[in-house]
Amino acid sequence: MSESLGFGQCSKIEKSDISHVWEKVTVPLGERSYDILIGPGLLLEVPSRLKEVYDGPGPFVITDSNVRDFIGEDFIRFLRDEGFKDAKILSFEAGERSKNIETVIKLARELVNIGADRTSLLLALGGGVVGDICGFLASIYMRGIPFIQLPTTLLAQVDSSVGGKTGVDIPEGKNLIGTFAQPRAVYADIGTLTSLSQAEIRNGISEIVKYGMIKDEGLFTLLEEKWWDVLNLEPHVTASVVKRSCEIKAEVVSKDEREGGYRRILNFGHTIGHAVEAASNYTIPHGEAVAMGMVAVGKISVGRSLLSKKAYQRLVELLNRFGLPVDIPKEIRPEEVLLNIKKDKKVKRGKVNFVLSKGIGETVIVDDVTDEEVLRAI
Repeated sequence: MSESLGFGQCSKIEKSDISHVWEKVTVPLGERSYDILIGPGLLLEVPSRLKEVYDGPGPFVITDSNVRDFIGEDFIRFLRDEGFKDAKILSFEAGERSKNIETVIKLARELVNIGADRTSLLLALGGGVVGDICGFLASIYMRGIPFIQLPTTLLAQVDSSVGGKTGVDIPEGKNLIGTFAQPRAVYADIGTLTSLSQAEIRNGISEIVKYGMIKDEGLFTLLEEKWWDVLNLEPHVTASVVKRSCEIKAEVVSKDEREGGYRRILNFGHTIGHAVEAASNYTIPHGEAVAMGMVAVGKISVGRSLLSKKAYQRLVELLNRFGLPVDIPKEIRPEEVLLNIKKDKKVKRGKVNFVLSKGIGETVIVDDVTDEEVLRAI
């Protein structure tokens, strides 16, 4: 893996040495607008920036068991060194299976017991599960308190930390209980990505491919040309693709914050992908499931003469290049996937909205995909 700036390394670097490589994207939502900062060393910047704007109890860091052991305790020390003597860390067992209402209730009770009130601030330090749980908790604790996203995985940095969707799973489906709650800021420290496994990196890359497919053929082409640099986290390429992904999501969210219509394009590959995740009892990672979902809707798009076979093949070849799966495992029953699709929270009046491809960088949303089309595709 190429040399990058990890969290521990950043503590040895003066802020003036790294600030010039930070990128900024604004999510324009009027009075609730916020900035996404992207680059190495940003976690070290958070305590001093908070000192300028926050003097309430805590702040309280929400994380999982893996991140707590890796950087969580160090981050708490940095907060306390900056003057936040009452900063505390709350954690839960890492993994999608912790993304449930019981975890939220447990964390809420802990917040009460350590004195968190309506003026408190939560910091979501971790991947997508941490961000979803912390955001949901913040949106309902004492009827709503502010939170900041500190995503530490590629998937969270390019997707789940931006846009304000929060939620938890129930046995009947993924993210069926949740809220829309925008963070006050997002600090995407790409230095933290050096700790990720290749599987985790691929998970995030799947979402970046999605952005290329729905909105930007130039990004898709960049992924084709620089796939090795992306996979190996070359710092400048990594910052570039994270920034572009955030720009696309910010643009979409600003036009349709609560997914009334246009924002649905972000679900390209997700309707089938979420159903595959559920059918596997969440043993298939989100990014891999989305890759399978993109290929499946690509097949449907080709079958409807919306997407050329050449463009479809480019998608398959790019996913293959990144080591992402393009076929749903044989042990996953197609009928169960179809059943899960019909439980999707975006189903309206019994109709499922599918985001199909009209070419790389273009989409169309339809609600007339038949069960037979889905079963053939998967």
